[in-house]
Amino acid sequence: MLSRLIKDLLGPRRPAAPGGEDYYALMGRIHEALRPRTYVEIGIDDGASLDLVAPATRAIGIDPQPKLRGPLPENVTVFTKTSDAFFADHDVEAELGGQKIDLAFIDGMHHFEFVLRDFMNLERHCAPGATILVHDCYPLDELTSARERTTGVWTGDVWRALVALREQRPDLAIATVAAPPTGLAIIRSLDPASSVLQERYKWIVETYMARPYAQIARRKAEALNLVPAEWRVVASLLAT
Repeated sequence: MLSRLIKDLLGPRRPAAPGGEDYYALMGRIHEALRPRTYVEIGIDDGASLDLVAPATRAIGIDPQPKLRGPLPENVTVFTKTSDAFFADHDVEAELGGQKIDLAFIDGMHHFEFVLRDFMNLERHCAPGATILVHDCYPLDELTSARERTTGVWTGDVWRALVALREQRPDLAIATVAAPPTGLAIIRSLDPASSVLQERYKWIVETYMARPYAQIARRKAEALNLVPAEWRVVASLLAT
């Protein structure tokens, strides 16, 4: 259904590389459109994306080394620890005032297995109709997709998480928006009760870690289900 909707919207076009409205601007639109009651962000850096949170949204930021530019508003709490430690040590719903997650953003460690764990930990606390966003999922080339950072723009192998989720969890609605500089994935149709990823985690990591970037290099748009960074397309994804 999702792929058919995208085809109807795009017609014969298919974007070849990120271009259009950047991910930060799109995230602002997403916050405004969804008006989430709760929001969880993994990897906050200087807190710029936390600034997009509306005063009515209860928000959590998670980062072992945040570089906050100033004081936080009352509705935002930052936990200075890794995401693995946070989920092990805290009752997520209690930290959100007894509510489940409506919107989440993964922008932490740019390694496939970390992103996969972050997704697993977030999904099991998600409310019906929730959305999970993933940044840096569309590498520019093999160099920027490396697990060790040697470039200014760096996605790491986050792309592997998207490929794995599309193949192992076909029940999820996944699209990668071609938002500069390196894409923004939108994941919907979440199922907090699913145990597929937990049960297959070790096998998934071993299997997809063995897949080289070259395997998707010529078919990135197809492998990652790339769609234009246009609000009409993004809005349609959020409505499914």
